[in-house]
Amino acid sequence: MAETYIIDPDLDFINKVGALGGADVKKCYQCATCSVACPISPDTKPFPRKEMIAASWGLKDKLVGNADIWLCHNCGDCSTRCPREAKPADVLAAVRSYTIEEYAQPKALARALKDPKKLPILMAIPAILFLVVGSITGLLDFTPDLSEGIKHYKFFSTWLVDMHMLPAAIFAATVFALSLKRFLGDIHQNALAEGKTTKEKIEPVGFLVAFIRIIPTIILHRKFTECTENNDRQIAHLLTMYGFIGLFIVTNIIFVVLYGSYLFPEGPIHGPWSQLNPVKWLANIAGISLIVGTSLMIKNRRAKKDQASSYFDWYLIYLAFFLGVSGMGTQLTRLAGWAFISFATYYVHLVLIFCLFAYLPFSKLAHLVYRTVAMAYNEYAGRNF
Repeated sequence: MAETYIIDPDLDFINKVGALGGADVKKCYQCATCSVACPISPDTKPFPRKEMIAASWGLKDKLVGNADIWLCHNCGDCSTRCPREAKPADVLAAVRSYTIEEYAQPKALARALKDPKKLPILMAIPAILFLVVGSITGLLDFTPDLSEGIKHYKFFSTWLVDMHMLPAAIFAATVFALSLKRFLGDIHQNALAEGKTTKEKIEPVGFLVAFIRIIPTIILHRKFTECTENNDRQIAHLLTMYGFIGLFIVTNIIFVVLYGSYLFPEGPIHGPWSQLNPVKWLANIAGISLIVGTSLMIKNRRAKKDQASSYFDWYLIYLAFFLGVSGMGTQLTRLAGWAFISFATYYVHLVLIFCLFAYLPFSKLAHLVYRTVAMAYNEYAGRNF
């Protein structure tokens, strides 16, 4: 007797995927060209054909908890070769965007980050918060002493900076922790249901070993080199990633030195640091890397007319670009002696950093976390990839 399968399409999911850039999914007639063309798809249960079926039928549960949508690097090989121009790469990108909203809580914040009309409000929150808290606590000085040169901590106290940045970072880490706990459980259940793994449960040690094994692939962006379309993105992504890594290292060094110096009789060691200091070298190199990398991303995206770029994409790219520009601008205007411009640029830079931290789990930068977990799970599951 033949088995009966009941399909319950989620029309709202279909409409949202379409609105996020996957509107061409209905053109797909399941020829499987996309799965054959994709150079990074696993040999077992390859993507994106099965994901195109699920998306066109509105099978939300088969996609939101599916690790394979994150293994896709959106190189566009499948879209270029699709005889129906269904653009599988754009469909999977849209599903990933939807998935971030599903896992990140509160959802209202995730939805707001996808609405360009809400951007002024999201930017105004830290901008106003800094001014109000700074004025109440006296940690913000609009007429700082310039007798010893331009020192940003005299305008905007480091205590004021950290009492905002640390909670923002803790909030982001907490959201990710709760989201990834659900995400990892869901992708494992999906893998069991679709026969992608024979492991009944996830062993922490085995998963950690798998995670360590895929780190070189991520750090070197090896998957980008396997694509034949848009593989020029590798340089832009590497520069941007290394820029963020370098600035993260510099920030942590300065944080440790600053607060550690409170333990010594000489008192706290504030900036600005000498241009000859190796930490300053790293900061400048990382800042330039971030600006160049994001500039190349903007150039490449504008040149690719065959791939969809939503507001969700542009928000992150321009945020990262202006982070680099405002950071470098703060330093250059300080060296030039332009106090007012330097303080104003520094203020904008701080607002952008807060937005990066606080909204990270809801932005496209969350890809870095979800994709890393998905790639580690794929390695752990033992699929040929």
